[in-house]
Amino acid sequence: MADLSLPATAAARVEPRGARPRPALSRRNVILYGTLIVVALYYLLPLYVMVVTSLKGMPEIRLGNIFSPPMEITFQPWVKAWAEACTGLNCDGLSRGFWNSVRITVPSVVISIAIASVNGYALANWRFRGSEVFFAILIFGAFIPYQVMLYPIVILLREIGLYGTLTGLVIVHSIFGMPILTLLFRNYFASVPEELFKAARVDGAGFWGIYLKIMLPMALPIFVVAIILQVTGIWNDFLFGVVYTRPDTYPMTVQLNNIVNSTQGVKEYNVNMAATIITGLVPLVIYFISGKLFVRGIAAGAVKG
Repeated sequence: MADLSLPATAAARVEPRGARPRPALSRRNVILYGTLIVVALYYLLPLYVMVVTSLKGMPEIRLGNIFSPPMEITFQPWVKAWAEACTGLNCDGLSRGFWNSVRITVPSVVISIAIASVNGYALANWRFRGSEVFFAILIFGAFIPYQVMLYPIVILLREIGLYGTLTGLVIVHSIFGMPILTLLFRNYFASVPEELFKAARVDGAGFWGIYLKIMLPMALPIFVVAIILQVTGIWNDFLFGVVYTRPDTYPMTVQLNNIVNSTQGVKEYNVNMAATIITGLVPLVIYFISGKLFVRGIAAGAVKG
């Protein structure tokens, strides 16, 4: 049996292959992490000011040092923002607006995503006459400025008796979310191997069978992307809420505006900051819970053409 071992001199000449390890404090790392730290501070500093201000009393706020931590923590501004602050004629805080926002957001998200997912699946896998024209119209609708459609939709909702109601606002959000969501789902389903779809057709599966048993279980990442986009957009919406609802059905963002821009009495900055944080908690919580799936959905085809 031949001896395949290298001579000692040859083994000594063998050098490791691959890129050389870079030092931890290289110029590239310093620039990269320095930039990331500056950007993080840029976004975290206002949040820090909001949190510490919401935990201070007004006498401490009048001292003027907005960056100092509270000397005595108080949650009274949070209680007042939730249940006592005046948002117009009513002084019941953000609680009423919170439940209005929930009743607007949940059905809007469910309806828009359910319809858009079926649209995207059909446009990606089931070619029909006029499908390209239909898709082009949907994409065109995604780029129409909302402000152009405000007054025509007011007239339409008035004629069908839904103006000023939560149902009317749910319809508006569902329709305006349809184009971009259809594009996301179409691109995702188009990235699924075509052989899988053809194999299901050969086995006798129909339109709904393939969608419910094959495509739907595989589409969890893109559904998370759609949920985050819709929840963030609908929950944070102010324009549609102030135009298409009345004071008793105002969403949370409209009530927040009424609290912050109130000109009666003393300006309570701690209450304003607490109300702002409360209003933004829902989208933040949803994103932090499902952030990894959001990245997976984007990488798996959400923005592929």
